[in-house]
Amino acid sequence: MFFDSLYFWMVAPIFALSAYVQYKLQSKFKKFSKQRLSANLTGKEIAEKMLNDHGIYDVKIISVKGQLSDHYNPQKKTVNLSESVFNKANTASAAVAAHECGHAVQHAKGYEWLKMRSILVPMVGVTSNLGIWFILGGAFLAQSSPILGENILSLGILGFAFGTLFSLITLPVEFDASKRAIYWLERKRIVNQRELIQSKEALNWAARTYVVAALASIANLVYLWFRFGRRN
Repeated sequence: MFFDSLYFWMVAPIFALSAYVQYKLQSKFKKFSKQRLSANLTGKEIAEKMLNDHGIYDVKIISVKGQLSDHYNPQKKTVNLSESVFNKANTASAAVAAHECGHAVQHAKGYEWLKMRSILVPMVGVTSNLGIWFILGGAFLAQSSPILGENILSLGILGFAFGTLFSLITLPVEFDASKRAIYWLERKRIVNQRELIQSKEALNWAARTYVVAALASIANLVYLWFRFGRRN
């Protein structure tokens, strides 16, 4: 990336916002991890119950290492819960387990935004890795071969555009999974009123990390367009 004053003023505020959101997310999950769940169900048990309640029996629930490393894998059909979520019975583990199962429910019901995101995953994996090299190579070649350099620059910007599209599509997927989780937790009375409020708060802060990521991706794309794209 070519750092200059324009890039700093566009992206620095978002980096600051990202740090704040991450701090709040970590502190909320740390706090709610100390709140023993009244139903006394671990994350694994909650995940099993939510999947069964939705008639989903072909998804495995596995424990993975790391903190806040929880995710749903639609290719392998696994709900991957971090060890602290998998084994613990607290408000944070309940919210996370239900959220990841929300993705499994999306998959089972053919949720359109999830299908779109799944299609983009392999494309984004390639374009995000090559995009920066195309930008660097194109900027270098533009000095000696303007047409070739600018064409390569355009490919690099297109690669970043795919990443931005992926970030935007991720937003409805994540918000919908949280909505399904909260609805199920409340309807099945897995959590009491206090725990429900805490679960909503935890998932809201988690969702904000995706919002900030989308803002950062948009800012990077806009910067690249102003820096290189307008000439094309």
